[in-house]
Amino acid sequence: MDAVIFDCDGVIVDSEPIAWDAWAALIVRHTGGEPDAADGPALVGIDLRASAEYLVDRYRLPSVDKVIDEYQTELLDRYETELEAFDDVVRTVRELAAQGIPLGVASSSERAELDLKLGRFDLVRYFDAVVGGDEVAATKPAPDVYLRTAELMRVPPSACLVIEDSVVGAQSAQAAGMRVVVIARDGVGPSGYPSINDVDAALILEWLG
Repeated sequence: MDAVIFDCDGVIVDSEPIAWDAWAALIVRHTGGEPDAADGPALVGIDLRASAEYLVDRYRLPSVDKVIDEYQTELLDRYETELEAFDDVVRTVRELAAQGIPLGVASSSERAELDLKLGRFDLVRYFDAVVGGDEVAATKPAPDVYLRTAELMRVPPSACLVIEDSVVGAQSAQAAGMRVVVIARDGVGPSGYPSINDVDAALILEWLG
């Protein structure tokens, strides 16, 4: 049976703007200046440590470990009041699960943060496997997180359809030998990948055949 694997940030939950706001607040505190807004999109799909290393070098911030600790505190505070899930994906996940379609989540986020995001909207119970970036040897665009998710689901990679929102994530899924569709909520998807503006269970079932 075919399976569906979702990225989390930007696909299931609208966390990416919050993540950038947390980074921006940290940069302002340490430098007194506004960060370059173009850095926000540059971090999409990249794991926490790689993001911290990039920003520490770019803005001459304190040590990577110190920055990560400060960022995570800022981020969790913001999640408490700002985090929202995408209604179309929540509805689709519930409909696919009700039809017995194996579902997974493969994310660059650390597992504890991933569980917090999914748990906030009572979504964990719908997924057969959830894998964070800290549970594999290499994060996206390496295929590890998708391969591990498929392994836990006991589904061959070639039988998996992936819903992503970033080029880095799409490259990861493709490298794992999976079919990938990129969700482009602004109507403009990356070239080279099929894209959709929102997620619909009927359309996914049609793709699964």
